[in-house]
Parts: sequence; C-alpha cells; structure tokens
Amino acid sequence: MIGNGRRTLKAIWTFCNIRRVRSQLDCALEDSTTQQEKENLVHQYLHKIDEKEDLIIPDFEDGLEWLNTDRPLSLGKELSGKVVVLDFFTYCCINCMHLLPDLHHLEQSYSIEDGLVVVGVHSAKFPNEKILQNIRSAVLRYDITHPVVNDSDARLWQELEVSCWPTLVLLGPRGNLLFSLVGEGHRERLFLFTAAALKHYREQGLLKDHGVGIRLYRDSLPPSILSFPGKIAMDPSSKRLAIADTGHHRVLVVSNTGQVLHSVGGPSSGRQDGNLSEAQFSSPQGVFIKGDTVYVADTENHLVRKINLSGGKVSTLAGIGVQGTDKKGGALGPQQPISSPWDVTLGNTGGDKLWIAMAGTHQIWALFLEDGKLPKGSDSKKGTCVCFAGSGNEENRNNSYPHKAGLAQPSGLALAPTEPWECLFIADSESSTIRSLSLKDGAVKHVVGGERDPMNLFAFGDVDGKGIDAKLQHPLGVSWNEDSSLLYVADSYNHKIKVVDPKTKQCRLLAGTGEAGNGIGPGFLESSFNEPGGLCVGEGGKLLYVADTNNHHIKVLDLETKTLSLFPIVGKPEVDAILTTATSNTPAVKKLPKLPKSAPVLAMPSITVSSGQSVTLSLKLALPTGTKLTEEAPSFWSLSAEGNEWLLEGRAVTGSIGDLSEPISIVSSIPATPASPDPTLRLDAWVYYCLSKGGTCMMKAVSFRQPLLIGSTSQERSVAVTLKHAF
Repeated sequence: MIGNGRRTLKAIWTFCNIRRVRSQLDCALEDSTTQQEKENLVHQYLHKIDEKEDLIIPDFEDGLEWLNTDRPLSLGKELSGKVVVLDFFTYCCINCMHLLPDLHHLEQSYSIEDGLVVVGVHSAKFPNEKILQNIRSAVLRYDITHPVVNDSDARLWQELEVSCWPTLVLLGPRGNLLFSLVGEGHRERLFLFTAAALKHYREQGLLKDHGVGIRLYRDSLPPSILSFPGKIAMDPSSKRLAIADTGHHRVLVVSNTGQVLHSVGGPSSGRQDGNLSEAQFSSPQGVFIKGDTVYVADTENHLVRKINLSGGKVSTLAGIGVQGTDKKGGALGPQQPISSPWDVTLGNTGGDKLWIAMAGTHQIWALFLEDGKLPKGSDSKKGTCVCFAGSGNEENRNNSYPHKAGLAQPSGLALAPTEPWECLFIADSESSTIRSLSLKDGAVKHVVGGERDPMNLFAFGDVDGKGIDAKLQHPLGVSWNEDSSLLYVADSYNHKIKVVDPKTKQCRLLAGTGEAGNGIGPGFLESSFNEPGGLCVGEGGKLLYVADTNNHHIKVLDLETKTLSLFPIVGKPEVDAILTTATSNTPAVKKLPKLPKSAPVLAMPSITVSSGQSVTLSLKLALPTGTKLTEEAPSFWSLSAEGNEWLLEGRAVTGSIGDLSEPISIVSSIPATPASPDPTLRLDAWVYYCLSKGGTCMMKAVSFRQPLLIGSTSQERSVAVTLKHAF
C-alpha cells in the first residue's frame, strides 16, 4: 500500500532500495558471532544509506493532538538533529504493552540531550481509542513519559506502510528513514541500531542537545485513593472485597461498607515477596479472594501471586518475573515463565485449580493447587502450571479441542461451576467476544459478539442482540450470577455494562450511556462509565460492583432498585498512613488561592445522613454564552470541612475542571463513628475562561456550604446533592 499517494516515484524507489539493503543487513547480522562484528555491520549499513538519497518521511500533520509536550513537535524543527524512535501503537494491544519496558530502558540509557527522542504514534484499532482523553488515560496507566501524538486517521501509518502493532521506525537527524522493527521481542536489535545511529551522527556533528518541551500530564493530577482500578472480587462468606488498585501497584482488601482492612503493595511498582508491609506488585489486574487468601494476576511482573492475610505473607505461585514465550507450560509454577496474566479465578473441577487468563500468549492456563488433571489432558502434580486452551495464535477460533482453539487477548474470567454450564466464561477482548470454555471436555464455544471468520478481529460495535448479531467493543471483564444464570459483562470501550443470557445467547444493555463520563443518574441508563475493566456480583446477586477504571472509582449497581452509587473507600487509623502514601508519587497539592470578595457564597439546605453513608456532591457549573474554559490556566475545585477533616479522610480534596458538559462528582464519606453530629462541607470552584473568539479572559469563583445532619437511622448507601451555579 502506497498510503495516500503523496510519495514521488523516486521516493518509492528509494524506500524499496533501503528495504533491500536492510534485508542484506539482517542476513549478515544473523551470521555474525560477536558484538563488535554486529556493530561494524550496522555502521557500514548507515554509511551506505547515507551515500544514497534520503527518504525523508512526511512531517506530522498540523492540528494533531499531542500529549506530554508543551507544543506540537515537528521533524523539521524540534526533532531536527535527533535520532527519533517512532513507536506505532494502539493502547489496547498487549504486544504494544510488552514493548514499553524496552522503550523505557532505552530512554534511561540515552537522554534527549544525548540526541534520542522516543515518540509514540497512537494509531487506533477501535473507535474508542481515537479519543484524546482515552489515550491520555492510557498514557497515565502505562506510565508513558515520552511525547505521544494522536494519529487518529493513521496518516503516518499509511505513509510508512506500517502493517501491524507494534512497529518501531528509527529516523536520522534529518527525518531520514533508517530502520524498522515489526512486532515485539527485538530489544537487542533496538539497542544495537539506536546506539549505532547515535554514534554515527554524533561523529558527523549532526546531533543537537536541545530539549523538545516535555511536559508530563501526570504532574498536573490531584491525588486519588484509587488509580485505574482494574478488577474487583468478593468473598461471599466474609463479604470482603479485593480491589486491584492497578495504578498504585497495590491490592486493597475492604469490607462491604468500604472500610480498608489491608493495603498490600504500592505506591510504586516493584517485585517483592514477604511481609504484607514489604510486598510489591507491578500493575496488578486480576484478583480472586476466598477466606484469608487473595490470588493476584501481577500483570507487568508476569507473575501470579498469593496474599495470605492471616499469615501476613505474599508469595509467588507462578512466573519468573520476566515475560515468557512458552505456550505449553508444564513446569512447577515458580520455574514456569508466563506472559501478562490479566485475570484469575478459582475452580475445583478435577482438583483445585487457579484458572489464569494469559493475555500475553492469548491462552487460558491452569495452576494446580493440588494433584489433578485437565479435560483431555494427563495427570498433573500440585504446583504445575500448564496451558489449558488456546493455540497461542491471536484468533477468534472456536474448536472442540482446546489447544486448537484461538483466543485474542483474554482479559476476564468467570466460573460457572454447576450444570448445565460447568464452564469458564471468557472476555476475549481483542476479538470483542464472550466465549465459553467447557470444564468437562475443553471445548471452546462462541457466546456473543464477533463474527464467524476466525481471522477477523475487527468485528466490533455496540449492538444488543443474539449471538453473533450482538456486538461489543473490547470487553475486559465478566461476572457470573449463579442465582439468575446471567453473565454480566464490562463492555469496556463502549463504556457500558451489559448482561448476557448464555442459554438464549441474548445480550442487552444494563447500564451506561455509551459515552465516557462519570455521571450518576436517577437510573442505570442515565449513569455513565469510562472504560470499566472489571466487575463482580455480591450480596447474593443483589449488587454488582464495577471497577470504573478511568474514573478511578468503584461503583455499585443495585440490581433490585436499579440505582447506582459510588462505593466509599474509607481508611481506619492504622492504615490511613498507607492510603496517604499511595498517592506520594503524585505532586503535592499546590497552595490554593483565596476566594475573591466577589465570589458568591451559596448556603445549601441541610441534608440528613447516617454513619457509613457516602455523600456525592454533583457540581454543575455554566459559563456565560460565548465563552470557553482556557487550558492555559486550568480550572479546579477544592473540598474542605473546617474543624471536621475526618470527613475527608481517604478522599481527593482537589481536582481539575476540564469539561462542564457533565456534572463533576465529588465524594465524601460518613465514618462508622462520626466525630461531630453537624459538620459542614465546603466546596469551592475556580473557573478560568475566555471569549470563544479570543480576547478577554477572566477568573470567577463560587463557594458552596453544605450542612450535614448525622442521624441514627440507617439510610440508603449513598445520597446525592446537586450544586448549581451559572457565572
């Protein structure tokens, strides 16, 4: 494919010629035996292509959206005099995630002043991934600190004839094409090519040491109790919940009222077994809790971990701490390499097993917690970790033989242990399907979503319906309701919760507007989510807990009353310090300005609340006609409770205001033992706006005072108050 036709015939010839020379280099590198020999070959290659006419790639188009920079970058300006690594990625792709540690290590080895700049070129697969705010969330989630451009129409992708994610393209200081690396697993070549290019152009005096205007979006964020929570699970006997607080690299165990009982790991990533206070995780996703045991899919450590709450210890059950490529398994867990486990669930068919959604190899694995066997498999000893289903090819292929089936980044598991089901339900994210895996014979079957062509991973959408007529968009979570025989689905990129009847294969909307948001409406259909990643059924099938990932919240759906509320997370004295520490990797909140004398102070009517209840302040602000918020002076809100700071424990007390089209939800919680019967919450908002056509800019502020009367009678789980003001 020649892109959009802007290349000249000479450029096309040059491009093909470079490919031919590069092919010769690859063959020579395969035959070389020493590092010095490889370096010499690459230097010879660079001299050879520099003798020919450059293939100068097209510059980034004007008007593209950029992240982590203070301005758009240009190959002819800011990136001139730099060796540039273009990382063509899409944020849903597990292979793209696997490449990030290599790029991070490369950036630690060579700085911008050394002449190296990495630029992420986000070329979306799903429509949801074209939206800047969603890319921004992914950049935060994956801790990407280099510039990222939203190439939503894939123009540069087409110009360079990129064909798959991820692809790396290395450029010289004139924007000239040097190398390309397709797929993951090329760390050695990446470092070899980069080091050689830097040396080659430094010797020619073509490298420059200027900066490129890095400005990290994460540095402007306020603290939050949760950061991109991935999954949630409940132990029905103790009614305790385990939450994967993914962005804080930790696991929380809380009561069903939100009281934090244990905080394990965080605030930074790491890999450490041992005491609960010493243990470390790296972006944990899946969790499963039973009694005093929590099983954890420690995703970016490529490990499966076990938290023993009663013993106060964390141990490793499977994985060696680096990404594996083995697609069969069979070794004892701590000796078995695994790849990006995304979810775990416990089952006891044929002996206790921990089922693992192995997103990195597109398979379902089993970890034997006691001697047993798999359907159509041989006997396995306790501790063995082995593949159960999936060929390892990324496909939407169903088959009665589990190892001939093809999965595509399985990301969520739900066990349906009884007849007639006796299966695992799988959220197969990259095929946008829900699949089932029989625990009787290993057959992999279609439930809803996708299409019949096993190679088509682009059959996504947002359609209620039956079987293949239903359409999903990158679902990440599933939860089984044993009482109703219904399957709940986190349809992540549609920002919805859906419900599937596996008997009829009917899929329908349960909650969500379909637009990314954080609103809590009067009912399920008026409430909004932002890429929910996990969910679990609780309270005997009456409640559904949702990890609303990009909103940094847990939300609770009452399936009987059809109402939605925020789940409060409240620390007790001995863990308050842990909760505070969890946000220590975010900057301290800046000193707030004083309210101007002209700011109205609005006294709201008192509301009655009770112990254990959460209070949601829904802030609705309106600007004058013909004005808009200004990004140069970010607007923000601040929550306080003078003399009653216990109301704010474990809660964000300030946040940005970036979009006034939807209400901003700010939550406070009433602890089990309030320190005062009649506290008052104070919410202040500072808004900076300008005339839409340019010119005059101004700052306005408003202050709300919300008195609370704490009664002794138990109330509903959450009470919402709307605070409105038009400037």
